[in-house]
Amino acid sequence: MGPLMTLQMQQVAVMQGSLAAERRQAGRRGGAATAVPAAVGRGAAAQPALGAAGAEEGGGGGGGRSPPAGLGGGHPRGPSPRRAVPVYTLNLRVFWPLLTGLCTALLCFYQALRGDAAGEGAAGEGAAESGSVPLLKGSALLLLGCLLARCCGAAGGGPRPGGVRAAGAAGSRRSALESFYARQLRLSPHVLGHSKAHVGRVVAELVRAAKAQGLQPGPLALSLRGDFVRIGSAYEQHKVRSPDCFDILVPLRLPPHLEPQPRCANGLGPCGAFVCGLRAKAGWPRRYRPFAEGFCVELQGRSHLSSGLVLRWFQGHLQRCLGAVRYRLQERCRISLSACPGRPPTLHILPCSDYVCCHISMAVRLIPAIPLGDALYLMALLPEGPQASPAPEALWGLNASRQEQRLLSWLKEQAPASSCHLKCLQILKGLRDLRGQGLEEPFSSQWGRVLSSYVLKTALFSLLLQGPLEAWDERFLVERLEDLVLYLRDCLRKQVLMHFFLGNASLPEAVALPRFLKEAAPVNLLAAFDGPTLDLAAFQLINTWFQAPHIIRMYSHPRYLRPAPTPCRHVTEARQEPLGE
Repeated sequence: MGPLMTLQMQQVAVMQGSLAAERRQAGRRGGAATAVPAAVGRGAAAQPALGAAGAEEGGGGGGGRSPPAGLGGGHPRGPSPRRAVPVYTLNLRVFWPLLTGLCTALLCFYQALRGDAAGEGAAGEGAAESGSVPLLKGSALLLLGCLLARCCGAAGGGPRPGGVRAAGAAGSRRSALESFYARQLRLSPHVLGHSKAHVGRVVAELVRAAKAQGLQPGPLALSLRGDFVRIGSAYEQHKVRSPDCFDILVPLRLPPHLEPQPRCANGLGPCGAFVCGLRAKAGWPRRYRPFAEGFCVELQGRSHLSSGLVLRWFQGHLQRCLGAVRYRLQERCRISLSACPGRPPTLHILPCSDYVCCHISMAVRLIPAIPLGDALYLMALLPEGPQASPAPEALWGLNASRQEQRLLSWLKEQAPASSCHLKCLQILKGLRDLRGQGLEEPFSSQWGRVLSSYVLKTALFSLLLQGPLEAWDERFLVERLEDLVLYLRDCLRKQVLMHFFLGNASLPEAVALPRFLKEAAPVNLLAAFDGPTLDLAAFQLINTWFQAPHIIRMYSHPRYLRPAPTPCRHVTEARQEPLGE
């Protein structure tokens, strides 16, 4: 009995060692699947890495994955997308021997206890000898079962990691994402259409009144051009949750002899943003001196148009015109204007009970903009956070929202009718917001800035142009969303995500860029963040994707919602987001 039990215990130890070796090999395969390529830079695109799950695509029963969006070749704006996240399944080659060894060890232990108890009686030796017969029979039966299981696995092609279990996990993930999109993110086209139409009528009245009141003879004062430009996610069909916040550009009319001067190459202004100054030309006539004293500041010995002074004038001018507009619109809605220092004014619209079927209180950010031509505008730079120092008043930020809208229109024409690219963007924005509720400060505020809506949209643009648009069909929603997450993770690890329009020569010919954008210096949108912050954001992003169903169930409950810190109450009312997103 003793040698037999020792032999069985040695078999268990060998099987446990083989299991540990198998786990180490699986860990190395998983690490290889998520390894970051060594090539870093704009011009070098990373090769898609096929990890454990990627190598399993060729096997039977994989659940029908589509070709990845990155098969169209590399893109100079960042790394290429990865394949599917590795899915680890039960390894039957290790499981059955381990189970056989454990059962045999338990049987040996039971027989040993039984033999000891029988040895205390009168027929101890005979009982021990008779007890060895069931032991041998049990061991033989377990070994036969192990061999049968191995033979059945070999006849059926072995374990299929992409089979029924992986398909079930993918189905549950898709069900959770679809439910999250339908219940919390998707906007009713009817409600959104009514809200946009009502905002357009009210803003048109206000701009018309402001233009009429601001008309003055001569070029010595600012005035409104008389039109407005709709920008932001509400007008690009990827807004989430509620149609209660809108962005409107209000172009201004400037005196001549002001020329744009890009400043990003000179090291002025915030990192990760394209900034431009409006410098007075040499030999500015003396009659423009009152305008220079009222709206210009000195920078490097030259007069530059001040964004802060223009914003202050714009706020006061709209406030003076609000009374006449409020009287004309009193039967439709009640309106008010609020402003925070250094931020565009916010127009609050409360529809009357019998006018709009939606009855939604809306906040409209009215952004003064300097037209550059070719549908390009300059607007005042916003502080990066509640505690951030104000941006230099002599610098302006660039807004290319019209070019983004043209690109989205072209993609809509080229992509399948059931394309899911905007749906992927909406779901990723929703997951980002949910995950931010469970993070602690100070990383919680940085999380939203690193993965801003503009960063997510830029990554989506880059990914869309890397592969066939047919791969973005609605059937492949989970696969394309996963590609977008992995692409963003690689960008964060490499600390590089270039502005999509500045200096990009690989755009489709149908999307013509103005000369100003073609000749502009490229800008890295992640340059404002340090390496540890981006690494932590990459880790949290991939962790959010892995645990997406759990995060949706957990943080969708109202008790987990917590308001983000804001510099003043008007920012909370307007639900501030980066402009033009």
